[in-house]
Amino acid sequence: MTRVFSGVKPTGHLTLGNYLGAMRQWAAVDQHRSDALFCVVDLHALTVDHDPARVRRLSRQSASLLLAAGLDPGLCTVFVQSHVDEHARLSYVLECVATDGEMRRMIQYKEKAARERERGGSVRLSLLTYPVLMAADILAYGTDEVPVGHDQTQHVELARDLAARFNQRYGHTFVVPRATNPAVAARVMNLQEPASKMGKSDDVGPGIVYLLDEPDVVRKKVMRAVTDSGREVVYDREERPGLANLLEILAACTGGEPAALAEAYDSYGALKKDTAEAVVEVLRPVQRRHQELCADPGYVEGVLREGAQKARGMARPTVDAAYRAIGLLPPVNAAR
Repeated sequence: MTRVFSGVKPTGHLTLGNYLGAMRQWAAVDQHRSDALFCVVDLHALTVDHDPARVRRLSRQSASLLLAAGLDPGLCTVFVQSHVDEHARLSYVLECVATDGEMRRMIQYKEKAARERERGGSVRLSLLTYPVLMAADILAYGTDEVPVGHDQTQHVELARDLAARFNQRYGHTFVVPRATNPAVAARVMNLQEPASKMGKSDDVGPGIVYLLDEPDVVRKKVMRAVTDSGREVVYDREERPGLANLLEILAACTGGEPAALAEAYDSYGALKKDTAEAVVEVLRPVQRRHQELCADPGYVEGVLREGAQKARGMARPTVDAAYRAIGLLPPVNAAR
């Protein structure tokens, strides 16, 4: 079967964008058609200043929400990145294949490093090198496909480059993966800033719908969404980004097409009301299942323990092969 790997970073509460752009696809399609692994990539959360207790709390919450969204441990592997040592083991080996120039061209590093320089500070070294860790996450499992948003495609391209370069220099070891992007709602935008992605945030933002927001909070955020000048409801991503975002969210929640949905509305208010209710209904079963999982923490712990054990068994042969290929001496007790 096709091997699929993807993950979520516990740097903030998961959002409607995470669900519509990724998690729902994982549950409805990917876990059924492939040998799929879904990971809480907690090591990536250490690349910026963080509260250790909050990272642990968000890691558990993220795992629970993955299950609440419909991931079935009987169909896929759900685990936490730091529970599987092979990620860190392979990351260093791949750092010995990557170049400084490749790392400094990564968009997220360039943007965050520039902001820190303006403040007179400096980013952590791990922010520069974490795309290599992301490549290790992918390559350790012989991944064929990586379902990601468009903003993460650059990182999958790096994984492809490192896999091909390693294979050429040291012998065929890695599967060269490819990125796959969901066709609808691959990128849900901020309700207040429709030019920006609806990303996880340390603060409660009025433009961000979180998966655990109460229904009335969801309604308030959607009803206050920024729209565009003019009165006609039309779907135009370039000229009317606020309206387009609402129409794309409504389409993702109802299964319609944004342009066709636009023809049914003659006012912004009606569109906002229907979009708000559609979001509330989409989130309702996720929130209900999350409450059930919070009441049974032993179940989530068991899923993560078994998931890590399964992932470790899948990754270790590839990582051991990479160690041998690049010239590292096997441990004495494993030598033949």
